[in-house]
Amino acid sequence: MHRITAHQPHPLFNTAATRRLEKAAAAALPPHALMQRAGLAVARLAQALAPHARTVWIACGPGNNGGDGLEAAMHLQRSGRRVVVTWLGQPDTAPADARASWQRARDAGVVWADTAPDDLGASDLCIDALLGIGVSSSHHSPARTPDARLQACLQVLHRSPAPVLAVDLPSGLDADTGQFAAGFAPNTPPHLHHHAPPPRHTLSLLTLKPGLFTAAGRDAAGQVWLDDLGVAPGHKPPNAWLSGPALPAPRAHASHKGSYGDVAVVGGEGLAERGMGMAGAALLAASAALHSGAGRVLVALLDNGHLQLDLQQPELMLRRFDALALEQLTVVCGCGGGQAIARVLPEVITRAARLVLDADALNTIATQAALHALVVARGQHGQPTMLTPHPLEAARLLGLTTAEVQANRLDAAQQLADQFNCVAVLKGSGTVIAAPDHIPAINPTGNARLATAGTGDVLAGMVGAHLAAGASALRAASEAVYQHGLAADDWPACQTLTASVLAGRVGG
Repeated sequence: MHRITAHQPHPLFNTAATRRLEKAAAAALPPHALMQRAGLAVARLAQALAPHARTVWIACGPGNNGGDGLEAAMHLQRSGRRVVVTWLGQPDTAPADARASWQRARDAGVVWADTAPDDLGASDLCIDALLGIGVSSSHHSPARTPDARLQACLQVLHRSPAPVLAVDLPSGLDADTGQFAAGFAPNTPPHLHHHAPPPRHTLSLLTLKPGLFTAAGRDAAGQVWLDDLGVAPGHKPPNAWLSGPALPAPRAHASHKGSYGDVAVVGGEGLAERGMGMAGAALLAASAALHSGAGRVLVALLDNGHLQLDLQQPELMLRRFDALALEQLTVVCGCGGGQAIARVLPEVITRAARLVLDADALNTIATQAALHALVVARGQHGQPTMLTPHPLEAARLLGLTTAEVQANRLDAAQQLADQFNCVAVLKGSGTVIAAPDHIPAINPTGNARLATAGTGDVLAGMVGAHLAAGASALRAASEAVYQHGLAADDWPACQTLTASVLAGRVGG
């Protein structure tokens, strides 16, 4: 068993792959052996997480996930804990393994109750062994809605002052998408809690599942642990990867600014007649490119060029768009571009040596099939290209709703990569990085401190710097997204992180 951190990559397997592995392992082992291993693993982690718990309440579903909980109850009871179990199954209808674990828990003297004890405190522990991977949020799968007893257990798990350990998956969370099935999501979203909720942990069994690390999964799962139960996944390729750390390449002493490439940021439309200006977005991207190591950073603002110098960052070189040698540059296009971006996009897409398309560039491409075709052609010509949409921008590009994109973020990112023949970075909780003919990756870093204006512009500039330095589009995306999130993870929890501050920290 080990704790999952952002310090190394991990293969991720979806529900179908996990079930195939489980079936093969069960066939190769003596009856009940796999559940015995799972229950022991749960009990051991429970003891480590709550060594001073007076009470351990275990909510067990009617299937094999509940059987894992029953097996854990037996071990915890024998170790001297006060164990209370709410089991939603029946001995005469339970699967054979779960029935065997029920008997072992009964023989050990476990206390049975219809509801959770009313005296659970912060030092106690709740174990969620209700459903595991036995639920799907997919529109193509039969809906499973919680009945009254299951709903009551879920309410306790969501509201209890005691920490929660989920067995395999938080109940109701889809293993493949990270979305809750209808009726299973907590009533109060995590960002609306007035007080810090108790810690949440998930012990993923056999495999790590993609849904633990994207969409609602990261909040629901909390700290993730893995126990493969002594079963190797074999030679089957994973369905996704959890990205590992991005280590900056050492710089040769004899290098110079030309060694690390030139980034040109095109955007920042000024709307003086409306009392509006969007130069800040372009300057944030440029600042991030500068602090991420680009040799030179040029800025072409689409507001008639009134700004001649950024006094805060005199290293940035202001240029007219028509003065840019696009064929020699890594171009970051679209940050604060407004409607003015449309007049330069065809030239940028056609001529740029390397290209990062963000924000208003993406919104414009979504409305013009000719621009879409130009982006596809870049991939056919081997020109590195990247899209960095947030979910709404991705929805526009794919002709979907934002909800449809978020319902399966891995699939949406892969669709973007395949349709536009380039690397796609779908931003959000568990940012997804996809490329044609590659297994998609989920980024493990980042937190809600990034939920503020301008941080997406910072990421676009970072990606541009990595591209300019010679990284492939896929590697540039992985490195930049990881470091972008890591800067937020390292930021003090009691301090606000603004985009301008983030842009100055991303190279550290």
